Amino acid sequence: MKNFKYYIVLALVAFTVTSCTKVIDLKLNNNTGMLVIEGNITNVFGNQFIKLSQNVPFTSTNTYPPVTGATVTVTDSNGRRYKFTEGQPGTYSVTPMIGTPGDTYTMKVVSGGKTYTASSVMPAPVTLDSLTSQPSEFSNGKNQRDIVVHYLDPAGIANQYRFVMYVNSVQVNNIFAYNDEFIDGRYVNLELLENDIKIYPGDTAAVEMQCIDKPVYTYWYTLMQQQQNGPGGNVTPSNPPTNITPAALGYFSAHTTQTITIVVR
Repeated sequence: MKNFKYYIVLALVAFTVTSCTKVIDLKLNNNTGMLVIEGNITNVFGNQFIKLSQNVPFTSTNTYPPVTGATVTVTDSNGRRYKFTEGQPGTYSVTPMIGTPGDTYTMKVVSGGKTYTASSVMPAPVTLDSLTSQPSEFSNGKNQRDIVVHYLDPAGIANQYRFVMYVNSVQVNNIFAYNDEFIDGRYVNLELLENDIKIYPGDTAAVEMQCIDKPVYTYWYTLMQQQQNGPGGNVTPSNPPTNITPAALGYFSAHTTQTITIVVR
């Protein structure tokens, strides 16, 4: 949850980078008390989670009140309905459940007298072949390493990816979201450049590869645009593009997932 809040914080800075996707202008606002939804359905059998909280004002500490007492359900393409129950305050889960690539999942959240909905299509999985490490171009002689992911992008299919990196079991704050506009059908060696946690030989690095649909990609890509100049303070979230209606902060993602772990050399 902490890292997700960091991602939202990053969207407050208007910083444009060169990319194969057009720049998205964010409409910043200072509204507080808005519902924040983090919804994930994966192709891994087990618990699936949807987390609800509220955003906070500029002057607040890094405390995001959980939203309790909501009604949360997910329905799949075949009409199966899954009711999520609240465990820890603001955390709703269902088990057992497994997402199926190609299916559409629709989330419904009823909270505070309002109903929020979002749909996400789980893409076909793309295999993450391996991870390697290489000397960092910005190590200044300090023997730092960068992590490289290797995979074959399927030809003729629009694919979007999100990568989540962990160093010694700690998730880095950097966001990695990419599409295949210029790499369609190619073997990809992608360096995940990050400036959050320094990586050295002997460290343990893990990368989760998520295959995500286009609306979820747009959400993460927009936040990635902001990260290089993202503030470190606690500020009110802005409104990056989301697949949730009506207006809410966050996302609902049905995605495939695969994780590889290496000892950095």
